[in-house]
Amino acid sequence: MSIPAIEGISLSGAGGVSPTGYLSGPDVIGVPSTSGTAETSNAFGNVLTGAVSNLQSLQDTSNALAVKAVTGDLDDIHDYTIASTEAKVTLELTAAVRNKAVEAFSEIMRMQA
Repeated sequence: MSIPAIEGISLSGAGGVSPTGYLSGPDVIGVPSTSGTAETSNAFGNVLTGAVSNLQSLQDTSNALAVKAVTGDLDDIHDYTIASTEAKVTLELTAAVRNKAVEAFSEIMRMQA
């Protein structure tokens, strides 16, 4: 089994390195530049939705292999171990991204107060 990459993230595009040495431009993280924030927000939402769907499919696969392992229908226990670990790591990554998003939102709210 292979771990699928998160699509839509690249470091190439319209952004570049500014004279100060920092990356610049809206395309630095792979989100294409748009005239409105709604389109950018929608692209970010699509990436998150895809990541959650991927997490759900990994958990479903892990659960199905666990049932096969318990009933004795699984030929190779390594398949279950790999699927279970992929689901666990993806869940941890999703939780970390969620926590960072909540932290960023809280920081923005604190700046407005």
